[in-house]
Amino acid sequence: MSEKIVLAYSGGLDTSVILTWLKEEYPGCEVVAFCADVGQGEELDGLDAKAKATGAEKCVVADIREEFVRDFVFPMLRANAIYEGTYLLGTSIARPAIAKAMMEVAAAEGATAIAHGATGKGNDQVRFELSAYAMNPDIKIIAPWRTWNIRSRTDCIAYCKERNIPVEATAEKPYSMDANAFHISYEGGILEDPWAEPPAEIFRWTKSPEAAPDEPEYIVIGYEAGDPVSVNGERLEPFALLSRLNDLGSKHGVGRVDVVENRFVGMKSRGVYETPGGTILQLAHRAIESITVDREVIRVRDTLIPEYATLVYRGFWFAPEREALQAMIDAGQKDVEGEVRVKLYKGSASIVGRRSERTLYDPDVVTFEEDEVYNQGDATGFIRLNALRLRLRAERDRKAK
Repeated sequence: MSEKIVLAYSGGLDTSVILTWLKEEYPGCEVVAFCADVGQGEELDGLDAKAKATGAEKCVVADIREEFVRDFVFPMLRANAIYEGTYLLGTSIARPAIAKAMMEVAAAEGATAIAHGATGKGNDQVRFELSAYAMNPDIKIIAPWRTWNIRSRTDCIAYCKERNIPVEATAEKPYSMDANAFHISYEGGILEDPWAEPPAEIFRWTKSPEAAPDEPEYIVIGYEAGDPVSVNGERLEPFALLSRLNDLGSKHGVGRVDVVENRFVGMKSRGVYETPGGTILQLAHRAIESITVDREVIRVRDTLIPEYATLVYRGFWFAPEREALQAMIDAGQKDVEGEVRVKLYKGSASIVGRRSERTLYDPDVVTFEEDEVYNQGDATGFIRLNALRLRLRAERDRKAK
């Protein structure tokens, strides 16, 4: 019986080479090309024909756009996860969603192995394989970049030319791009110099701030239990809502970042990202939390953000520690409902209003005007108690002189 392998397939340079390589390396094997539709759009056009022309017995395209946004992006946004202060984890969060769908196809097809195009230098190999093992501890994993003689994307381009494999990448434009409903990432090639400004032509979504409209646009995002549910009063399903905000943010140049990040395997890498809708939602979620969540709940949760973000970045989405953190975070989200008003203008998204029926903000308490509900004299004892340890230390040091 021939071996059946499910290949995570995009139709791009690396996976086109890998599909042909698998057929050559494992004679008689059946390769099922698998692609998860996570919102990358036109990249899926013609994928079935391309995969079969390159040697696949079958091509499965799974539409997981709704699941990806609802079950992966939204939980991560509830956690306000940002890696190393700038990266909104757009690639990182897509990998467990893709791996889950791929393992479901592997089980349905009776495949004994999966293959992927992640390099031995990157994070994605870890993300895919940790997720796969979490669902099937016996699955065989084939990672060609860790075993074959091809050493560069230039080698891949030459390999494709030798075998007439159609690909977009060329030696003149060798940077790679990865898109999903949450973001687009660009890396490699001309972007490997961290001093070089990203060429304007690489950006596929967002207008440059200079080319964005000269008039600001105001939008209102509605929240329930920590998740966004509406834009400008129109209730939308998760994927449609994120798509709407991507369009609005892109129009105003929101969401571009240029990051040098620390990979799990130990090296630093440079990535350029477009995350227009995600940038808006990150800010809006913080704003609605600010009036609906208890101070100490936010403080404790915020101490966990770096840990949560690191778990997502390193591929531990299906690990018990991430699930435990999620349960704690979500317990504090039940009152996160209301509306946030956001101003979009020339590359920025600014919070300009927030309101909620579940608000903890009481203008009668906070006012600088005369009030009847707060005894300012109470602050004297409060301050003296909080200062007790400081006063004791100062007294000790004074006596020691």
